[in-house]
Amino acid sequence: MKGVSICTATTTLNPWAHTRSQGNVRYRQEALFCLRVGHLPRYFMSDSNTTDFTNPSTFILLGIPGLEVSNVWNSIPFCVMYVIAILGNFTILFIVKREQSLHGPMYYFLCMLAITDLVISTSILPKTLSIFWFNSREIDFNACLTQLYFINCFSMMESGIFVAMAFDRYVAICDPLRHSTTLANPVVAKISLAVVLCGSMLVLPHPFLARRWPYCRTNIIPHTYCEHITVIQLTCADIRVSSYYSLTVALLVIGLDVFFIAVPYTQIIRVIFSLPTKDARLKTFGTCGSHLCVILAFYIPGLFSFLTHRFVRNMPLHFHILIANLYLLVPPTLNPIIYGVRTKQIWDRLLRLFTRKGT
Repeated sequence: MKGVSICTATTTLNPWAHTRSQGNVRYRQEALFCLRVGHLPRYFMSDSNTTDFTNPSTFILLGIPGLEVSNVWNSIPFCVMYVIAILGNFTILFIVKREQSLHGPMYYFLCMLAITDLVISTSILPKTLSIFWFNSREIDFNACLTQLYFINCFSMMESGIFVAMAFDRYVAICDPLRHSTTLANPVVAKISLAVVLCGSMLVLPHPFLARRWPYCRTNIIPHTYCEHITVIQLTCADIRVSSYYSLTVALLVIGLDVFFIAVPYTQIIRVIFSLPTKDARLKTFGTCGSHLCVILAFYIPGLFSFLTHRFVRNMPLHFHILIANLYLLVPPTLNPIIYGVRTKQIWDRLLRLFTRKGT
């Protein structure tokens, strides 16, 4: 039966198409996917995806439904992004650790950013590539919840790190004489601890609530990773509490972070334009240009994903999944490139390192 192909229409829960019935929100979607019988795990051959299915020990990640035929080609950009993210972020960590002159607030926050990028990309891409390359679609229930937690937790931490970096640039440009005292090592440590605690504690209810609920209808997730909204919509329980909580936290945290990033950079721009010469303005703007590029690379894909998710109803499912992946994978790929090219201190140390090896 290895050469036989079957197409199965599976009724799952959908975050984009919903109707209200008797006070409850019902999410439905017809996800049509074709798989070769010879490559199906044994749980696909059973009745585990029927309406009698309850409390799964594993979930099945479909990858990108509708694009299974081109899985090998799809894996190429994902693999390239992962390699760049790993090499680039580890290079930044290595250079900052090696160079004593880079042991300052800006580079401490940059190291935190590199670590969060490594965690986010490693939480997603190994499993995604195993789906593309080996058709390994099964993921343990606890592993799925762990992946869900790490993705949301470190994404929130990354947003908090941008706030800390914006504050550092504000003090360095607007009040440079007090920069070393305002952002002394104990202050940097407290800011870093606050960022970590905020991200880890606010996301903690997600996996605990998801673990308590009963699951029914299917254990199939039409995605490349365990996205929070996709997982909780497989439950039989009323998920309004979790939905309201996640939406409130996202809007509150992201809204406050964007506000606390915009205020310092508004002051920075005012200071830059008040400088007497063009060279001074360009040199000062260059010190925070890389930060602005990284911030835009993080928030613009996220905003695009949010807007298409909420307001574009007729968009194909595979396009939504690709956007959700790019939102999480583009920043870890671009961040080390932007900082490596635009930050003179890191670029000089990197060139010196390769030059020394060459001689």
